[in-house]
Amino acid sequence: MQLNDDQQIRHLANLELLARQVVEGFITGLHQSPFHGFSVEFAEHRLYNNGESVKNIDWKLLARTDKLFVKQFEEETNLRCHLVLDTSSSMNFPDHGINKLQFSVYAIASLMYLFKKQRDAFGLCLFSDKIDWMSQVKSTSTHLFHLYAELEKAYNHPKENTATNITAVLHQIAGQIHQRSMVIIFSDMLENNLSPDKMQSLFAAIQHLKYNKHEVIIFNVNDKRKELDFDFDNRPHHFIDMESGEQVRVHPGKIRDSYLASLQKYRHQLELKCAQYHIDIIDAYIEEGYNNVLKSYLIKRNKMV
Repeated sequence: MQLNDDQQIRHLANLELLARQVVEGFITGLHQSPFHGFSVEFAEHRLYNNGESVKNIDWKLLARTDKLFVKQFEEETNLRCHLVLDTSSSMNFPDHGINKLQFSVYAIASLMYLFKKQRDAFGLCLFSDKIDWMSQVKSTSTHLFHLYAELEKAYNHPKENTATNITAVLHQIAGQIHQRSMVIIFSDMLENNLSPDKMQSLFAAIQHLKYNKHEVIIFNVNDKRKELDFDFDNRPHHFIDMESGEQVRVHPGKIRDSYLASLQKYRHQLELKCAQYHIDIIDAYIEEGYNNVLKSYLIKRNKMV
């Protein structure tokens, strides 16, 4: 089943079912490929450390293996992850097929399923021009389904004419996260396009996270064909700014070269800044499905634990 096929995804009404299929298909692919090195599942036990309580030792396993193992419980987590989702109106592009917001919701749901499988704690933050909703960080099944419900609300009720203020939001998040964590941001990063001052402010906010010892991954969510390649028919088009409502009628062929040059300059600056601050920025094209998102997370995770 090709889970990045729009028609098939729309038939999967249950977000948890979709996430499970995406993750289990991804893990199966890893096991069948020559690409090794990922820890995609964790045992129910860990080795006993001298000096800790003996109340959770698995005595039956001791009899079979002659080694001391401690039973792990749900609250014993390996990593803390905060998922930060841009729900501003620009994420509603394109208006046909899966848009950037819907893609991000599916990707985040899949990551949460993987977190739960690996006993990692996770939380969710939804933002636009401000933080709209932010959860605690837990690793329980109840918590997982609570966050799925919030994702479904974001999916079913996209915002209209709402701008983004990722800079202020990240400063807020940095002030609220008190334990070393992985912060994973899903955004089209369009607020700061072509504005050096805004970009500098953005990276001051990201540096705030890095200063507090958090690891940061940015999934730059885009429609590659339309937004990056500017692949529009050679006729006049009516373009509408989804955040401000501003409208313009223009022939794509007349502005394509200048648009692509400006966009390339912006993306190059963005990549340089991320490299400077040791931030992973990954292109997440809505046409390409979720495997690259899961793979990038696992690479980062395995460097941290």
